[in-house]
Amino acid sequence: MGSIIVKNLGKAYKTYPNQWDRLAEWLVPGKRQRHTLKWVLQDISFQLAPGEAVGIIGINGAGKSTLLKLITGTAQPSTGSVAISGNVAALLELGMGFHPDFTGRQNAYMAGQLLGLGADEITALMPQIEAFAEIGDYIDQPVRVYSSGMQMRLAFSVATVRRPDVLIVDEALSVGDAYFQHKSFQRIREYRQQGTTLLIVSHDRAAMQAICDRAILLDRGHLAKQGTPEEVMDFYNALIAEREGSTVQQVLTDEGRVQTSSGTGHATVTEIALENEEGAPQEVLNVGVPVTLRVKVRINQAVPRLVLGYMIKDRLGQAIYGTNTHHMQQPLENLQAGEEVEYRFRFPLNLGAGSYSITTALTSSETHLADNYEWRDLASLFIVMNMNRREFVGSSWLEPHVEITR
Repeated sequence: MGSIIVKNLGKAYKTYPNQWDRLAEWLVPGKRQRHTLKWVLQDISFQLAPGEAVGIIGINGAGKSTLLKLITGTAQPSTGSVAISGNVAALLELGMGFHPDFTGRQNAYMAGQLLGLGADEITALMPQIEAFAEIGDYIDQPVRVYSSGMQMRLAFSVATVRRPDVLIVDEALSVGDAYFQHKSFQRIREYRQQGTTLLIVSHDRAAMQAICDRAILLDRGHLAKQGTPEEVMDFYNALIAEREGSTVQQVLTDEGRVQTSSGTGHATVTEIALENEEGAPQEVLNVGVPVTLRVKVRINQAVPRLVLGYMIKDRLGQAIYGTNTHHMQQPLENLQAGEEVEYRFRFPLNLGAGSYSITTALTSSETHLADNYEWRDLASLFIVMNMNRREFVGSSWLEPHVEITR
């Protein structure tokens, strides 16, 4: 089984004022330093235990791809070290290592040999590679005629034709179609169950939370946060919406979960409750009963336009349902400091048994990336129990009426 240990990893590139300074430093070494260092990564330390799955997230330019290159050895670090045990399969930049003038089959042989497979092994495995990639006769065409999705199909198929001890995947999977993404993640899940250690870069919250045990957030080349996928994704979501005058906070709730909140504070949720038909707040409810989500908002500073959104998440933080008053065409205009607004959303609680949370967002439009007055995860928690419905599985109650004809 494989493991990864990263200690004090850093990567810097030399920058020169002009080309003549670069030449002078090369011709007259040691006389005077003419360059400055631009650090892409600094002081990165973490480790993956055998069989663990860790996801890496961060905005573009945070250093994610550079980190994976340093871990896989395709780039050399300026500081620190990386130790990997076990055989490694890596899928980094799309088509990395593929020669555009060689056929897909020829590239598969070369890529397989880089993974440590012999030519005879690759020949024996080629039918599996072709079957999984599903690119048909293109396997014997030059890679330069491939679409980006076809390159990704072939690269992933070769990299995972044998279960590796360590699998490292960059965002290359994002260019694939929905069918192949599903197929790829299914193979990743199977390898995880068999003990493969996984390091993956992805912005897909659902995939991150479904596959990973832990997540790492990179911000401006530094390790900003480590934790559960839900905790780190919530923090990342708040971080990208952060603007001047806004704050991002995380606190530990009584239930042991980390609550993330952010925003300018121009408006805030003061009360939130899930009520039954009699208007009484409930924390435990039956499957399918009518409920009302009541949210009270206080305006702290003048707001030209106010939109309230809410999202219901399951215990893993996966989104079950979300909407807002912008999509409902019911935004409020020109609210003044000191005003209070009460919202009531009525709907049947067609959820499966389990624990759920509600996230609230106060913004000026359909997204919190423009004006984030307040974003609050885990604003309320509730439990759904199957008290009198027929037995079923899943996160939604969609009981059918059945007609059978013989």
